[in-house]
Amino acid sequence: MFPDRLVASIYERRRRNPRAGFSLIELLIVIAIILVILTVALPKLNNAVRSARETGAVKAITTIHTAEVQYYSSYGRFAASMTELGPPASGAEGASAAGLIERDLATGEKGGYKFTLAATATGYTISAVPVQFGSSGSKTYFSDQGMGIHEHRGQEPATLSDPLMGESAPAAAGQTK
Repeated sequence: MFPDRLVASIYERRRRNPRAGFSLIELLIVIAIILVILTVALPKLNNAVRSARETGAVKAITTIHTAEVQYYSSYGRFAASMTELGPPASGAEGASAAGLIERDLATGEKGGYKFTLAATATGYTISAVPVQFGSSGSKTYFSDQGMGIHEHRGQEPATLSDPLMGESAPAAAGQTK
């Protein structure tokens, strides 16, 4: 059938049987049911996405720790920035760009979190904070060369005095697992 004939055929069927199809009330009821389902499902979906981003941030910190150990064994010191761990823009890998982490993490931002790597006298520190607190994450993280990951449930950046993940009380000062 040609499109014109198809449209005409549908129009003719409607004229013969005006009861065919849905009434406005039926459509409004279906829309109302869909809206109720959405109001119940969206908060749970947002919580699941936020939880996945927080898990991704912890995994990224673990990846940075692994890269720091590899960097130390190759260059005799810990990397002082994310770019030192990342891939080179061009040319061969070296101390300024070791190629130990992927490019998106080396930029310092991945999965809704901003990562900061800093050198200290004895090693390094890693800080991870949500780009947009609440929607991309509700926890901040801190870690150092001791590889224990400290978690803060709030907008302030986590510190060494915050509890380690999975613990309720803060670790003793200077002590990490």
